Amino acid sequence: MSAPTLQRLKPQAMTPGPVPVVTTARLTLRPHRLSDANAIAESLSDFAITRMLARVPAPYDRQDALDWLVPVTSGALTDWHMAITSGEDAHIGVVSLELRHGRWHLGYWLNRYFWRQGYMGEAVAAMLERFSRRMPETAVHSGVFADNPASLRLQEKLGFRMSGCSEVYSFARNTMVSHIETVLQPGALQITKAA
Repeated sequence: MSAPTLQRLKPQAMTPGPVPVVTTARLTLRPHRLSDANAIAESLSDFAITRMLARVPAPYDRQDALDWLVPVTSGALTDWHMAITSGEDAHIGVVSLELRHGRWHLGYWLNRYFWRQGYMGEAVAAMLERFSRRMPETAVHSGVFADNPASLRLQEKLGFRMSGCSEVYSFARNTMVSHIETVLQPGALQITKAA
């Protein structure tokens, strides 16, 4: 095989394929649509949510949602950005796996009105289970701001372990924030404890 052929095959080996539709007992995780812009903007206009996210600005509006959705819905990305929906396809949050700097990174958020009901654990566990079937030898990296113990507990229940600490710039807070880095090693996913 020639070198150019090997180079073309290598990136494909690092991708999990198209974003699937995943159903759980209470949720459907699906690819995003441009029509999700209003629901995303409504959720992310809540500073209680955006303050825990590194790359989301505050204030956040419909145009910010569209700017994010256009590349996500174009089919050009290898990342998985899933809409978390409940009931009649109501968009209540996002769970994502993004390939950054050669490593897969987990991110997520949930509309505040759905907190403390186990939805986030259910959604993240379902996505990671599907991803691990497609990419069984792949570690997943994540992290939380140090003042977000609920998110750290969720990750620990799923099998993530702390791997370091750093300072990360938060766009919403407009400052550097202490960040706990985590990693889920291949085969370490603990679905039953998290669900």
